[in-house]
Amino acid sequence: MKIQAAVTHAQGKAFSIEEVTLLAPKSNEVLVRIVATGVCHTDAVARDLGISPYPIVLGHEGAGIVEQVGENVTHLVVGDHVVMSFAHCGQCENCLTGHPTVCTHFNDLNFGGQMEDHTHRLHQGDTALSTFFGQSSFGTHVVAHERNVVKVDKDVDLALLGPLGCGIQTGAGTVLNRLKPAFGTSIAIYGCGAVGLSAVMAAKIAGCQQIFAVDVHDSRLELARELGATHVLNGKHVDVVKEIKNAAGGGTHYAVESTGVPPVVRQCLQALRPLGQAAIVGVTPEMSIDVHNDLMAEGKSMIGVIEGDSVPRVFIPKLVEFYKAGKFPFDKLVKFYGFDEINQAFEDSSKGVTVKPILRLS
Repeated sequence: MKIQAAVTHAQGKAFSIEEVTLLAPKSNEVLVRIVATGVCHTDAVARDLGISPYPIVLGHEGAGIVEQVGENVTHLVVGDHVVMSFAHCGQCENCLTGHPTVCTHFNDLNFGGQMEDHTHRLHQGDTALSTFFGQSSFGTHVVAHERNVVKVDKDVDLALLGPLGCGIQTGAGTVLNRLKPAFGTSIAIYGCGAVGLSAVMAAKIAGCQQIFAVDVHDSRLELARELGATHVLNGKHVDVVKEIKNAAGGGTHYAVESTGVPPVVRQCLQALRPLGQAAIVGVTPEMSIDVHNDLMAEGKSMIGVIEGDSVPRVFIPKLVEFYKAGKFPFDKLVKFYGFDEINQAFEDSSKGVTVKPILRLS
C-alpha cells in the first residue's frame, strides 16, 4: 500500500514527508494506522548521528488502530487501540526472565534497519527504507511484530498515548521497576524533560517523601513542582550537591540522571547519601569519575537503565490506569503538532520550548 512517511535520506538531513510503499504484514505482524506519535530525543540522535542505516523512516512512540493482522497473531484483532514500544526477540535469556529492554538482539532489532526476518517492509521505488524500533511510526501506517504492540484502553484519548512506548515509560519505569524506592525515602531527578518529569510523577506514586527536581529552565521546574517535586533546584544558580545534602540529611537515597551531561552525572553521584543508588538513563559520552570518592568509599551504586526495565505489555497498561486515576498526569507534558510540522516539533524539543511534542497523523 502507498502511505505518507517522513523520510530521512542522509545523516543530519531534515525530515521530508514523501510517498512510500509499505508491504503487508507477515506472520505474527500487524498493520497499524498511526493516529499520533511522540517525538523523542532518540529520533534526533538517529537522524543526526547515523546509528541506523539511511535512508530511514524514524519514529518509535506510535499509537494507532490495528487495521490488519497477519497469520498466527494471537493477542490483537482489527480495531484494537494500541501503543508500540521497542522491538525484542522474546527468546533470549533476558527476554524470558522479564528484562526485554536488554534483549540480546536489542541493537539489531531496533537500530539495524530491518525487521526480525531480515527483510524490509518499507520501500521507495527500488530503494529499501530502514525501519526504526521495529515500527517507524513517522508514517501514516506501520507494520510491526505483535510482540512490541501493546493493546490499550479505548476509553483514553489514543493520541496522547504514544510517548508511553519510550520516553515516559523510561522515566516512570526506572523509578517503579528498577530503583523501587522504599516509602518515605528521598530521590533526586536530574533533568526535567519528558523522562525526568515522568520519574517525578512515579516517585510521587511510590511515596517518596522528598523529591528533588534539578534543571536549568525555571518553567520546567515549575511544572516539576506541580507534578510532585518537593524541592526544585536551578543548576545555574545554586550549588546542587550542597543544597541536596543540606535538605536531605546528607544526601538522597536514590537519583535518576536523564541529562547525559558529564558534570551533572558527577553531581548525581556526589549528592547521594552512603549506600545511595543512581540510575543513569541519559545518553552520556565518555567521562571520568572518581570511583573511590564518588562510589566505593560510601558504598554507592551506579546502574544503567534502558526503557525503564519495563515489560511494555504489562507496564504500559498500568501507566494508563494511573493516568485514568489522576495519579500520572503526563498529558501536562504534551503539545500537539501536525504531521507537516515535524521539523518544527524537533526544533521546539531541542530548544526546550516543548517538553513532549506529539505529531497528529489522523
